[in-house]
Amino acid sequence: MQTIWSFSGDCRDSCYILAPMIYAFEDFVLDTDKVELSAAGGTIPLEPQVFALLRLLIENHDRMVGKDEIIERVWGGRIVSDSAVASRVKSVRHALGDDGRTQRVIRTVHGLGFRFVAEVAAVTAQPLITIRSAASAETPLLDPAPTSRPSIAVLPFRLAGEAGPHAVIADALPDDLITQLSRLRWLFVIARGSSFHFRGDTAEIGHVRAALNVRYCVTGVVEVLNHSMTVSVELSDTRDHGVLWSERFQAELGAVHEIRDEIVRATISALELQIPLNEAREARLKSPDHLDAWSAYHLALQRMYRFNQEDNRAATALLKHAIALEPGFARAYAGLSFTHFQDAFLNYASDVPEATRLAQQYAEQSLEHDPLDPFGNFTMGRTFILRGDLEGSLPWLDRANALNPNYAQGKYSRAWSDAMLGRGPDTQANVDAALALSPLDPLRYAMLSVRSFSHMGLDEPAAAAHWADQAARSPGAHVLIDVIAVAAHGLNGNDAAARAWAETARARRPDVSAADFFRAFPFRDGATRQRIAEVLGRYRF
Repeated sequence: MQTIWSFSGDCRDSCYILAPMIYAFEDFVLDTDKVELSAAGGTIPLEPQVFALLRLLIENHDRMVGKDEIIERVWGGRIVSDSAVASRVKSVRHALGDDGRTQRVIRTVHGLGFRFVAEVAAVTAQPLITIRSAASAETPLLDPAPTSRPSIAVLPFRLAGEAGPHAVIADALPDDLITQLSRLRWLFVIARGSSFHFRGDTAEIGHVRAALNVRYCVTGVVEVLNHSMTVSVELSDTRDHGVLWSERFQAELGAVHEIRDEIVRATISALELQIPLNEAREARLKSPDHLDAWSAYHLALQRMYRFNQEDNRAATALLKHAIALEPGFARAYAGLSFTHFQDAFLNYASDVPEATRLAQQYAEQSLEHDPLDPFGNFTMGRTFILRGDLEGSLPWLDRANALNPNYAQGKYSRAWSDAMLGRGPDTQANVDAALALSPLDPLRYAMLSVRSFSHMGLDEPAAAAHWADQAARSPGAHVLIDVIAVAAHGLNGNDAAARAWAETARARRPDVSAADFFRAFPFRDGATRQRIAEVLGRYRF
């Protein structure tokens, strides 16, 4: 079991990092290092979830622990029934000789949660380690074992200048970020009550890592000068203190709420891109025989976004490896849906119907393990697009976007369905939102191509050609994007550009055809489809 390190004090002078703990209560001893509950009669066997629940309650004996917190800590946030929670509580009580009637050790707070009420004495299993403030001599820190799931702490921002009534934004912005990041099911987010212990000079990255055991940290500075405000935000890797992303935002003081929304959107989007990229870089340094589930998953993401058959095959193998290591890994199943979607969409598979079936199967398995993961809902929606059921895709894509309003790929896929359904203005609104949220997204080429489709549907050929050109020249663009450029330039009457893109497409895949194009892009509007078909026929597709 992972060692959990706790800290005491507000860190203004020093923080105390406690090694694994031994808790004594009544006739019992709970050893967090040995993962063991014992009494005078010897060791008392506990299932892992029962031990985790008992530990959670003991470590928080000074307060009530709510059901949501229990589910997050014991089940990793997966959806479980009240009866499952009650069953584990009953098992803990049984091990301690307690019951729901006497509630000698664990008290039920009806409708809210549970509290450990027995008197607890705690001792450290190893010596206490002190982290001194920046003004004191610094003691070497322990390096706790990292969690497998990427973890992050958002610290209160530092104030510079005289902020006056606007000083609150230094706390309000990080609080908003914590709330929005908590929607990302793949990321473990430290609660405000812990991360807000670190303010000003105490917010040294090494201290934060040791106290909170996180891989990533978001910090910021709010500077007020005259009538303007500048906010600087930075994402750091706590393992080497390297800065992965930073950005500055500036606005007049009267536009505080507008800049607040902009900062939250931009930061969430950057984190969704930069953290997986960094995880993949870390995974590449490991021997393939020692890839853990999350490392394998993030390495797979990097391969699958290269959009070629060889890398897609490698991504599929890595995702299967992740699932073998962690069978309940919802995002790995969603990743397999994505790679099989790619097999079917780009004709990598010799049996396209089977690849389509697998894309749906893995999306379903992802949602079985975590129905609230935006990525799982996104992949399910795309399986409906793959089958030409555009209306069927909409509820799933809308759900992905509701679960994470900053989900660029969810907005892009909703735009894709809208484009095929002939809803030009809706398409453009969603594409523009996706591009604003993730300007460096690996699917940027696809977002631009969907913007081109919206103009084709509105019979605006010049704009369609402009966006198609950008799409086809973007990194990762596959052969069908070249065909989109052929159609757009042909509709715009630019024969030379259309021929050039046709030659590029056939050089990449000689057998690419109009049938491939319309299977991938099932335009519902007959007139738009007919115009495109005539152009593609003219250039021998």
